[in-house]
Amino acid sequence: MDPKLVEQIAEHYRAIIELIGEDPDREGLLKTPTRAAKALLENTRGYAEQPAQIIQAALFDHEGSEIVIVKDIEFYSLCEHHLLPFFGKIHIGYIPNGSIVGLSKLGRIVDSFSRQFQVQERLTAEVCDLLVNELSNDVIVVCEASHMCMQMRGVEKQRATTVTMHYHGDFEDNPSLRAEFMSLIK
Repeated sequence: MDPKLVEQIAEHYRAIIELIGEDPDREGLLKTPTRAAKALLENTRGYAEQPAQIIQAALFDHEGSEIVIVKDIEFYSLCEHHLLPFFGKIHIGYIPNGSIVGLSKLGRIVDSFSRQFQVQERLTAEVCDLLVNELSNDVIVVCEASHMCMQMRGVEKQRATTVTMHYHGDFEDNPSLRAEFMSLIK
């Protein structure tokens, strides 16, 4: 983490703390600007990553044609509208087309896309589209998330969950394949 960048961001957090009427020099807030700056950089580290390279580094030949599913990949992101967290899990399915990917790489690409200012709909599509471009034409991604922007402000709906889905290839053309995937992730 670049110390100069941390210091610059911390100065802005200090100013925000002052603008809302708090004293940034009181004991409990003394180190908050620096901690908040480091947290922001950690939570937006996806901007420095190349998700396609993550996938390309772990492709392996495989002639099988059955569905591969990795479910319950947890993620944390920041809503680009309010800069509040949203979090949940992503389920990925694909049908190998001559190659498979190291399973941990699916979690890494989810992290890469989620650790940016995001909206859930785009996050779901970006994961799916990357896998279509790099791995297989037959991909489905389902994302389930809770949004703090809905829970702690605005409508304040504590139990609301948002589900988004994006798919290509056989998952688009074959409703029974989509249904099979959905039954397997439940």
